[in-house]
Amino acid sequence: MSANPHPDFANLIVFDHPLLAHKIRLLRSVDTPKKVFKELVDEIAMLMAYEVTADLPSETRDVRTPLEATTGARVDGDRMTLIPILRAGLGMVEGVMRLLPTMRVGHIGLEREHDTLEPSDYYYKIPPNAEHRHFVVTDPMLATGGSASAAIGYLKRSGAVSIQLMCIVAAPEGVGRLARDHPDVPVFAAVLDRELDDRGYILPGLGDAGDRLFGTL
Repeated sequence: MSANPHPDFANLIVFDHPLLAHKIRLLRSVDTPKKVFKELVDEIAMLMAYEVTADLPSETRDVRTPLEATTGARVDGDRMTLIPILRAGLGMVEGVMRLLPTMRVGHIGLEREHDTLEPSDYYYKIPPNAEHRHFVVTDPMLATGGSASAAIGYLKRSGAVSIQLMCIVAAPEGVGRLARDHPDVPVFAAVLDRELDDRGYILPGLGDAGDRLFGTL
């Protein structure tokens, strides 16, 4: 799988893989039922996490095979912290943790005001010593960028200095906002869509990810 910097956004890395593209097509479909939608989000998150974690630091450790002693790499998964933005971000947690089961998981609860499209918070819980951790923020949709920007802002105020954002579908407006608000935070997206409509929904998008994940349509 390849993940390439986008020519129009210095902060955006977009994935390019036929299997991922196939799953996104299924994810978009209005005919995809809740169970399959949830499974697809989980699978896409796991595929993306493989590339998002490509630069994880590792250390050399001794290991004994059935034949001889040798050395190998050890990743410090305990330093990694996954931060799903509630509630849709929860759908990506299991897929990421299948690759790194020792990751810590924090939660940020944000909801978007229908009139202003700006986020308001209702829950915030992360592990201690944020300045020594690497955070991966997950949300299937990066639309206006308000929730993602607010979540990253909370983490920075807690001392975090190493942060990535992982989403499945991004809109140019959201990527642009993060480039302005948090130019030091790379955005990993499976696909960059065309635009937002007048309600702040991504086009062509896939609808409301949270509603489709949890059956609250």
